Amino acid sequence: MQLDIAEELGALIEARRDDLIALTQDLIRIPTLNPPGDNYLEICEYLGERLRASGFAVELIRAKGTPGDSDRYPRWNVVARREGHRPGECVHFNSHIDVVEVGRGWNFDPFAATLDDGKIYGRGACDMKGGLAASIIAAEAFLELCPEFPGAIEISGTADEETGGYGGVAYLAEMGFFSPERVQHVIIPEPLNKDRVCLGHRGVWWAEIETHGEIAHGSMPFLGDCAVRHMGAVLDEMETSLFPALAEKRTAMPVVPEQAKQSTLNINSLHGGQSEPPADFTGWPSACVPDSCRMVIDRRFLVEETIEDVKQEISDVLERVKTRRDRFRYDITDMHQVLPSMTDRDAPIVKTVSRAIEEVLGVAPQYVVSPGTYDQKHIDRIGRLKNCIAYGPGILDLAHKPDEYVGVDDMIDSAKVMGRTLLALLTDRDD
Repeated sequence: MQLDIAEELGALIEARRDDLIALTQDLIRIPTLNPPGDNYLEICEYLGERLRASGFAVELIRAKGTPGDSDRYPRWNVVARREGHRPGECVHFNSHIDVVEVGRGWNFDPFAATLDDGKIYGRGACDMKGGLAASIIAAEAFLELCPEFPGAIEISGTADEETGGYGGVAYLAEMGFFSPERVQHVIIPEPLNKDRVCLGHRGVWWAEIETHGEIAHGSMPFLGDCAVRHMGAVLDEMETSLFPALAEKRTAMPVVPEQAKQSTLNINSLHGGQSEPPADFTGWPSACVPDSCRMVIDRRFLVEETIEDVKQEISDVLERVKTRRDRFRYDITDMHQVLPSMTDRDAPIVKTVSRAIEEVLGVAPQYVVSPGTYDQKHIDRIGRLKNCIAYGPGILDLAHKPDEYVGVDDMIDSAKVMGRTLLALLTDRDD
């Protein structure tokens, strides 16, 4: 591309610094907590109004009947499309609108979007409202410079990525929004650091294990069968045999951070016995032997592993425990699973973004794979679109942490990379 055009685009993005800050702050200040799925419609309407003003045709789409969707918590998505003046390819920026729970340990109000020392603090700042804002600024600057471009630009804000994406990108993919006939290039501005191109992610299997017992009076536990003790034996077997075995499994995928190049298992939740009482209840629990204990597991696996082997490892743990414990009974319930995904380094979007990183930052990009899944899985498996990557501002290690933030300079740099990518893919200029 002609260097003066690229530099002019960079200057337009720099001139929008205050707008970028304000846009990011506005997005953070809409608390789109998931679960349960708060304020999805509000943020989609906000984005729709912003993008209509830039000439985009906007659709608000509710993913009816998907997990979590209800009249109280409807799963809303926004898809905005700006057609060029003649046929060409479509570049799509997809960002999720939901954020995880706040958690404890914050020094900043998580929804005040405080600007401090060049950083904007708040839940969702880096994961991934900063990336969403950067993509909008990049697209608007490109449109000012190249209003008669060929092809199309799409920007979407989608629901529920933090809980699997089934009310967001998966639903839209099933509706054909990510078919290769409609969209040719996809960038997901997840916070993988501004000098990295993320090619894909590890696989995941979520499941619930339940151990069964028999209820009895707590003063006579010998007349019952404690399901919590059974689950304790399961945990002990995992510690003794499974976790060491997983630590020995390594992948050739360029997963970051380094520790995630091994297979991992997280105990997501554990509950046995009586339900937690309401917050306003001031009494004591009753004396009962628990007849049920449930554990949710989050297993992340490598491209070198099969999903069948991953599930068999858990079954083997449970069967070993069964041989040692009288009356041991259990159930396993699948929750969801995603196979590993990785875009080829020679894919057009990889090569184009990589070149833009070199031009903007003056460094060769690092090619990485995410330790956790993100919505590329649905674009790949359901949409059948392989030309997809994650690229955006923000530090991966800050996601889901207290005092999450995104750097303003990082957003500017990432927007410049996104803008140069649009120049390369949606103009007739020579490289």
